[in-house]
Amino acid sequence: MKAAKSIHFVSLGCPKNRVDSEVMVGVAQDRGFVPTDDAEAAEVIVINTCGFIEAAKRESIETILEMAQLKQSGACRKLVVTGCLSQRYSGDLATDLPEVDHFLGSSDMLQLGAVLTRRDAPRVLVGNPADWVIRASDPRTLSTRGASAYLKIAEGCNRSCGFCVIPQIRGKQRSRSIDDVVAEAEQLAEHGVLELNLVSQDTIAYGRDVKGAAGLATLLERLGEVRGIEWLRVHYLYPEKLDDRLLELLRDHPKVVPYVDMPLQHAAPTMLKRMLRGGSTNLRAVIDRLRQSVPDVVLRSAFIVGHPGETQAEFAELAAFVKWAELDHVGVFQYSDEESCTSHALPDKIDDETTEERASALIDLQRGISLKKNQARVGTTLRVLVEGASEESELVMIGRHAGQAPEVDGLVYLSHGPVQPGSFCTAHVASATDYDLLAEAEPNEPGPITESDSAKVQRAKEPRGSSTAVRRRRGVVSLRTIS
Repeated sequence: MKAAKSIHFVSLGCPKNRVDSEVMVGVAQDRGFVPTDDAEAAEVIVINTCGFIEAAKRESIETILEMAQLKQSGACRKLVVTGCLSQRYSGDLATDLPEVDHFLGSSDMLQLGAVLTRRDAPRVLVGNPADWVIRASDPRTLSTRGASAYLKIAEGCNRSCGFCVIPQIRGKQRSRSIDDVVAEAEQLAEHGVLELNLVSQDTIAYGRDVKGAAGLATLLERLGEVRGIEWLRVHYLYPEKLDDRLLELLRDHPKVVPYVDMPLQHAAPTMLKRMLRGGSTNLRAVIDRLRQSVPDVVLRSAFIVGHPGETQAEFAELAAFVKWAELDHVGVFQYSDEESCTSHALPDKIDDETTEERASALIDLQRGISLKKNQARVGTTLRVLVEGASEESELVMIGRHAGQAPEVDGLVYLSHGPVQPGSFCTAHVASATDYDLLAEAEPNEPGPITESDSAKVQRAKEPRGSSTAVRRRRGVVSLRTIS
């Protein structure tokens, strides 16, 4: 019998990209390939790129060049580049990177099978983004830890934000049907997943692109009926049209965690208008309404500094808002002047030094707020979803409470126990840092998933599995094959 070929995946960028990478791992396994976390030993290397901003493009190119060296020094015989960067620049990349054997776009996850098995597969196989919507029947291998998974509910975006290229790369919004999303959730739950993190480019707009379709609140209610799922977390809720029904679910539903991830991007109305993000919404009123409607709500947001035309007064208005709002988690991004964006044509560019200074100032401001928020939890008892051993020490376990989303927020470092990865435990918070909590865990029973479990979600097929890994640029995340 011919030995199976080894394949190594590098996934860059956002959680939506992570889901696409997981689908490609499933496709590769369906073709008999065995994923490995050892890039030097892999006969095939697949890089799922991000092309959203300049820093992401640089990281993607650096990763491609790094992996290309393994065609000389390692076992690599085929290098495949996929995702947003190749969707956006496939022609240029094909010319400039002869060491890459195949380019796939942001909608071509299922085409990886042909690239892996057909000798006559085109070198550039970049399709129309509108052709891709993930389905419950697609193969997918999870790469997240601790019984947690991302659930992508839509593709693309209908917004026209001046700084954003996502609609150009991913196309218009295409919402999945509720039945298909629920079917995937049921499959994930059957294989031990306890937490679903709902993601898309514009989650609050779920269903609006389909005439007569139900919206996000209905989807959450249906997902709340899935047996085995304990936490439902919603990401990327824009500030307009937060209807009362959704707020009631955030407040009252036992599975919908009171966590709102709302990328506001700025707080000065004049700046938001320049960004083509409206500017007429009273953001302070939005925050007040959220806290009044959902008293225990945890709030995350993201802001962009250095956008063309941002005055010192507008930045001061943003800083004043951040200080007033006392959000639990904040991401700060420096504006990237993408040539195909509307904002690129605006005058009054902000120099890099000023942009960096503003980003640092906002981060420092939020660090103090975050520390204050965490210190308020000292002495409290939390329910924590255990992820596994920390990177610092195998003797220390880490997890997250309901107010911490995977990868972007802080962690709970757990002492005592023992506690099992992929299960919930009760933890008593002993101390706090800027972003993390240290807690004493009560011993718990073994959860549905342990580090040695296999974790393949092989939809509509008999599960089969192998222990594999997808490497992200900032670390290794073990794949779980559930069988």
